[in-house]
Amino acid sequence: MTAQNSATRPIPIAVQRGARSGSALAGLGVVAFSLTFPATAWGLESFGPWSLVAVRSVLAAAIAGTFLLARRVPLPDRAHWAGLAVVAAGVVVGFPLLTTLALQTSTTSHAAVVVGLLPLTTAVVSSLRTGARPSRPFWAAAVAGAVIVLGFTLGQSGGSLSAGDGYLFGALLVCAAGYTEGGRLARLLPGWQVIGWALVLCLPLSLAGSVLGLAYEPVHLTAHGVIGLVWVAAGSTFLGLYVWYRGMAEIGAARASQLQLAQPLLTLVWSVALLGEHMSPAAPVAAGAVLVCIAVTQRVK
Repeated sequence: MTAQNSATRPIPIAVQRGARSGSALAGLGVVAFSLTFPATAWGLESFGPWSLVAVRSVLAAAIAGTFLLARRVPLPDRAHWAGLAVVAAGVVVGFPLLTTLALQTSTTSHAAVVVGLLPLTTAVVSSLRTGARPSRPFWAAAVAGAVIVLGFTLGQSGGSLSAGDGYLFGALLVCAAGYTEGGRLARLLPGWQVIGWALVLCLPLSLAGSVLGLAYEPVHLTAHGVIGLVWVAAGSTFLGLYVWYRGMAEIGAARASQLQLAQPLLTLVWSVALLGEHMSPAAPVAAGAVLVCIAVTQRVK
């Protein structure tokens, strides 16, 4: 077979279907994640920030533990525990805690657009960790999306960053590490087991945090507060990460991460519909611009 024929050979249908299913699963994860900030804002109506993060982890661990016990899943190999610890530190503890603290001073719409930097952060961390080398057009589109998000952030804050933005940028780093390691492990373990074991690993810390948080932070139960807590535990933490890691395992961390450029736009819609927040005229423009970058990153290698 000549080099020309090899280069123009059609992509096998099974590979195309795998890419489509991986993108669909990762996309479902993005939809689940887009509700996290509005749900967290609701949860803060009833719980303090430390209590909310700890209790959501306990509830999510209970769901995960039930599935693990029901399926009689054996303990992961010793070689996987270090990676699971990174997942736990990044997506179970670090990201929820830092974003919850940020939402005490930032609106959900502002926080959502800042977190639009997560796709680029994840792509960079994934490239360093796994040795993957996306093409130049991919990086150009990813950087363009990040620049748009950063420009929006500085414009909304008068050219300076707030304490809430500091929490958000810290959340980007720890979450990117957790996503990358989780995507790697999802090639070796089912996606639900990756997040499941990470949650179980954090259970002692979550239980201790729940006891301390509930003892020192006032609790005022409301319907919104309970719904918000249930969603961030079952929807964002367990279900969202399950489909996210499955999709990431099929299409790669770098490509999957760029689907999250749509997350700010979705969260902006939820923040207006569920929280009644005022949307800055620049917010939908910034979110719409990053959608263009998504289209590019999904079409190039």
